[in-house]
Amino acid sequence: MTIERRIPDLIAVLAGIAAMAAFVIFLMHAEDELNMLLAFVVAVGGGLIARRTGWFARASHGMATWSTASNLSIGLGFLVVIVVLREEHFSLLLLSTIMLYSIVCLGLNLQTGLCGVMNFAAAAFFGTGAYTAAVLSVHTAMPHALVILAGGLMAALLGSMLLLPVLRTRGHYAALVTIAFGTMFRSFLEVNDTLGGPQGILMPSMNLFGWDLGQDLTLFGLTFSFYANYAVLIFGLLVVFFVVSRRIERSWIGVSFDTVRIDEVAAATFGINIARWKITVFIIGNVFAGIAGACFGMMTGFVAPTSFTFADSLILLSIIVLGGMGNQWAVFPAAIIVLLLPEKLQAIQEYRFLLYGVAVILILLFRPDGLFRRPLRTLVVKGGAK
Repeated sequence: MTIERRIPDLIAVLAGIAAMAAFVIFLMHAEDELNMLLAFVVAVGGGLIARRTGWFARASHGMATWSTASNLSIGLGFLVVIVVLREEHFSLLLLSTIMLYSIVCLGLNLQTGLCGVMNFAAAAFFGTGAYTAAVLSVHTAMPHALVILAGGLMAALLGSMLLLPVLRTRGHYAALVTIAFGTMFRSFLEVNDTLGGPQGILMPSMNLFGWDLGQDLTLFGLTFSFYANYAVLIFGLLVVFFVVSRRIERSWIGVSFDTVRIDEVAAATFGINIARWKITVFIIGNVFAGIAGACFGMMTGFVAPTSFTFADSLILLSIIVLGGMGNQWAVFPAAIIVLLLPEKLQAIQEYRFLLYGVAVILILLFRPDGLFRRPLRTLVVKGGAK
């Protein structure tokens, strides 16, 4: 295909990224119900128009064809959002939280969406990383870069305690195992005075190689909130974890995960080691959650049991269900809906949860595969045949 024929695809990609950046900025500034209603109408209407006109397909093809330009445009769009929101502490904190939850959901999508391993304790592993960071940053002089990695390793180590019951159970029985673990995790934190009990632990801000992320930043005459430091770091981590999860999905490892999820008996018949792949995906997903939890704890400067409840695990699971099981791209818009919508509708108090529940039910009724269904896997063989 000539460059002239590929230019419209690139234009579609750039227009889409610009529209998403503008939409995020608008959402962060929306403070009343009228603006939120307007944002909802624009999102639904724009999505329908884009699908009917084939813009989605063109943009998707453009991102594959112009991968480098697309990636640079996404980074530039994010920087524009940061510059516009540079002095808004709460908006940057909310944006950073959404990205951290997206990292957890990328790992959860590998576990549940790709391999079929049910995990209703994602918030517990998220909390494991946060508490690991709190203990190490308060009681040791370990560099914070290693503290973040330790959060992921501790989550994987704690998750290994569930490997035997998870491997010996299936379906809703395996789900009950993870539910029980999440409940025990919170109870353990609440009665453990060494970890602060129900009051939690205060912890210092993150310091990476002499860069104190807890200090406001002045750049080119502009003052940036210290949350902008965390937003940039977390965005970088999100990109890394997204690339890793996509590589896994497209590799032979992802094919093995798909096979285990679809039919364990058939997979075992063809020589696939079911236990090995379940262990692998469970550990990988928990590492994602642990690292995100460590960053969350150091960003907020405080961890407590109330931040890692079973309800939080349901929120994480609802993100991947609403977005589309197994679809890594769908994590981001679903996280915005699940986390931002209730936060922006606080003016109507508890009714916001009613509206959120209605929205979830409607999506599941009319889009049972999620807002963005995962496309079928294609196999490319020598000669270009599929």
